[in-house]
Order: sequence, then C-alpha cells, then structure tokens
Amino acid sequence: MKVCIPTMGDNGLDNLVGEHFGRVPTYTIIDLDSDAVKVVPNTSEHMGGIGHPPEIMAREGVQVMICRGLGRRAIMMFEDLGIEVYIGASGTVKDTLAAFKQGKLQKAGVSDACGQHAFRDQHHHDHQFGH
Repeated sequence: MKVCIPTMGDNGLDNLVGEHFGRVPTYTIIDLDSDAVKVVPNTSEHMGGIGHPPEIMAREGVQVMICRGLGRRAIMMFEDLGIEVYIGASGTVKDTLAAFKQGKLQKAGVSDACGQHAFRDQHHHDHQFGH
C-alpha cells in the first residue's frame, strides 16, 4: 500500500509534515510493502502548475493520503479517486507513519471536513480546495 504525506522538503522520512496539503513543496510517498520512499514535487495549480494534488497522488498509485486536516471539497476529490484520507498528521513523516500504523489517526469522511480542521493555534484560511 502506498501512503502519501504532504511535506516541506526532500528529506524522506525526516521531512516535516506540511500544514496545507495543497501548498506544500513536496509529497513524500511511502510504499508500506517495500519501505521504498519517493519524494515528488507539488506540480499542482497551487504551485503554478496544472491539476490538483489528488491527481498527482493518483498518478503515483497512492491509496492513502495522511495530512493535518482539509476541507470537504478536497475530501470529495480524494474519495472520487479512490484515495482514503486520514487526518491528524504532525511532526515528521516518520512520526506520522508511526501514528498511522498504531491506528492513532482518524479516517476523514466528508462529514469530518473542517470540524477537526481548526487546531489549537490560530489556524485561519479559506476551506475551499483552491485556496
């Protein structure tokens, strides 16, 4: 199974998890079967490219995307592509993978959008997918 985590660089398992999954510079993809790690650039329209992040992940064969939180429209796009979404990621890729494997992260459905998206810090932004 391939898992994708939005990240802030190309340090593999030591990458920090990005706060906004659509605006991160990279996505770190981990194949849980082989432990292979691949870092791909965010070439979506959010970064001046084409398409949406879920499409990048679908092309890479990702089955699960793990992030801090996201809005309803984004969850729907992932669901349409057959990609499961888990929320609650924090720290590094390694930290997030450990939490995922231990069952500590929440699977997100459309009904979970935005409710868990506001964290203790002052987390203000438009919840539309494109912003």
